Amino acid sequence: FIVVVAVNSTLLTINAGDYTFYTDWAWTSFVVFSISQSTMLAVGAIYYMLFTGVPGTATYYATIMTIYTWVAKGAWFALGYPMDFVIVPIWIPSAMLLDLTYWATRRNKHAAIIIGGTLIGLSLPMFNMINLLLIRDPLEVAFKYPRPTLPPYMTPIEPQVGKFYNSPVALGSGAGAVLTVPIAALGAKLNT
Repeated sequence: FIVVVAVNSTLLTINAGDYTFYTDWAWTSFVVFSISQSTMLAVGAIYYMLFTGVPGTATYYATIMTIYTWVAKGAWFALGYPMDFVIVPIWIPSAMLLDLTYWATRRNKHAAIIIGGTLIGLSLPMFNMINLLLIRDPLEVAFKYPRPTLPPYMTPIEPQVGKFYNSPVALGSGAGAVLTVPIAALGAKLNT
């Protein structure tokens, strides 16, 4: 049963929106990715962690997803795309914060949901923004290596720089933090 929970939760998370950043629309998808992934990481990790009752399980769960994504990255690389065409999301540090919360509050599931869920919602967009800043110019990669399956509404858009109120980080972290806690609480409620 533990294996079933782990596999199904992981599949749920990697299919929430698009589970990985493709350079050809990395910035366009940042807000949607932040909302879907912070929510699904919290739901899946809390469900799995509370089922086992062991701090560290959330980090293990995020590590499984990271390995899956590196496999997908390798598949695109095998098709002739550059290594930074697929950017592996940063789930592990946010999951570590959740584990730390669960451990520090002496395995209090309500604190894990409220505090840990908020930490995931605030930290995941930040870690992924730093991750995306380290790659080559996404527009250059987008036009040099177009994805055959790229839908027209996902055509790369030049990001607005210097306007924090309109920035993907502000929108992603705010929405992620607000939505993560109630959805994680609902997931834990269904678990009990």
